[in-house]
Amino acid sequence: MSTVREVTYEVLRNLGMTVMFGNPGSTELPFLRDMPSDFKYVLGLHERAAAGMALGYSLAKGDAVFVNLHSIASTGNGLSAIQDAWYLHVPLVITTGQQDRRHLLGEPFLASRAVETVRPYVKWAYEPLRSEDVPAAIARGSYLAMQPPMGPVFISIPMDDWTQECVPVATRRVTGKVLPDPAVLDELVNALDSSRNPALVAGSQIEEDRGWHEVVALAEHLKADVYQDPISPRWTFPRSHPQFRGGLLPAQQPLSDQLAGHDVVVVLGARIFLYYAHVPGHPIKPGTKLFQITNSPLDAAAALAGTSIVGNIAASAQYIRAHSKARQRPARTFISPPAPSSDHPITPALLFAELNRVMPRNTIIAEECPSSKGDLDRYLVVDEPGSFYSVPNGVLGFGLPAAVGLQMAHPNRRVVCPIGDGSIQYSIQALWSAVQQKAPVIVIVLRNSDYSALKGFCDFTQVGRNVPGMDIPGIDMVKIAQGYGMAAQQVDRPEELEPVLRAAFAAHEPRLISVNVAKGGQKCMGMDQSVHPPNYR
Repeated sequence: MSTVREVTYEVLRNLGMTVMFGNPGSTELPFLRDMPSDFKYVLGLHERAAAGMALGYSLAKGDAVFVNLHSIASTGNGLSAIQDAWYLHVPLVITTGQQDRRHLLGEPFLASRAVETVRPYVKWAYEPLRSEDVPAAIARGSYLAMQPPMGPVFISIPMDDWTQECVPVATRRVTGKVLPDPAVLDELVNALDSSRNPALVAGSQIEEDRGWHEVVALAEHLKADVYQDPISPRWTFPRSHPQFRGGLLPAQQPLSDQLAGHDVVVVLGARIFLYYAHVPGHPIKPGTKLFQITNSPLDAAAALAGTSIVGNIAASAQYIRAHSKARQRPARTFISPPAPSSDHPITPALLFAELNRVMPRNTIIAEECPSSKGDLDRYLVVDEPGSFYSVPNGVLGFGLPAAVGLQMAHPNRRVVCPIGDGSIQYSIQALWSAVQQKAPVIVIVLRNSDYSALKGFCDFTQVGRNVPGMDIPGIDMVKIAQGYGMAAQQVDRPEELEPVLRAAFAAHEPRLISVNVAKGGQKCMGMDQSVHPPNYR
């Protein structure tokens, strides 16, 4: 008879989950000992980094990834990454150690209530009732994690379970594609056929459902203006496409004003709508027909307006294109935004313009620079699928570990992480993991020595600047990176940007570039993204 541990490794092998991300503790040692040679363990020095790297790796692979954390303390440390996975629909199978079953009743040291802690942010949280149920629970969790909408699952495993006897567990094929109701899609098609000026809103679920090319083809068929959903965690429409009109603002009235010229709006794979600042108004102009196609029943139920259709985004786009009338519209040409000032000090706009000019076209961006998001949106042009990832829920610590995981999964593409000098502190340990994994990620730190996004929100909400904890002076990012073993340098002059960036892309190891950027002009995160949308003529 095999042990629970042996059967579990065979289940993980059959499910393709042989790369494991984690931070070990005493309750995990019986599982991790003598790990099979075909498995790879990726160590994070902090659980936020470990689970965050797994998230990036899963986003790149489009498949479930195994995470092993330690008891309740480790789960708590990694909870923000688990929340990221929940909001970004990332299929993680997260396990954590529990104390020995034989004395749990006595509340021993390291007894864990992690199942109750994580339950709001996972699709399933479970502690098997019997030792021999552990492998089957992990298999079930992987199937559920991959069902649309994808997301994390969580399993707590008592440490003495691993040595118990267990029969083999056969893995199964479980499909997940859900087709939308054609009768309701026909209503949408009729609305489009009678529309004077339709618009599409592109959301992150387009890439979850592998629908990038289908949505581009639909937009071109309809000749519709295309907007990105507010504060989007993924860019899912080519930025230089002549029909692209920029991102929507995350507040009711400004967003409604942006869409006021359209009589039919179709939201593909996004919420209706994600708001940040409270600016009262209508979700959409009265009289405008609003439709949502989403793979998430939760998002469909939460919508504040419109008709919601639950189903696969790619299949829906194909259906609408096949059944709707093609439209004619004069062609427009994309015009790049005006060149930013090249004076000293360096502005975020200049940094992103130089990065856009230097980087290969298949570069992947994993960003976390909230106060500079408007400039990043205006100057970075990304036209390939799977090329942009951002903070999904406003909790800092996402960008750096996600970038490392993305780079590990994409050895033939370069990943760039533009990140604020405040944001990077929340998961800075991922620098060490990048070095250890030889992942040649390029980390660009925008160093302004304050929490600029908060100052911008103070201005936007008119609460004033008399708030403590806004300034973070005295941090030397170059020395910190070098302490983790990463090559790093500081840039202060505009003329230094291009050669330093080119050298980083030519290198085969991870690099950190700390750029001193101008203070002032802070923006409320997301509220300035589309003040200057792409220009066309």
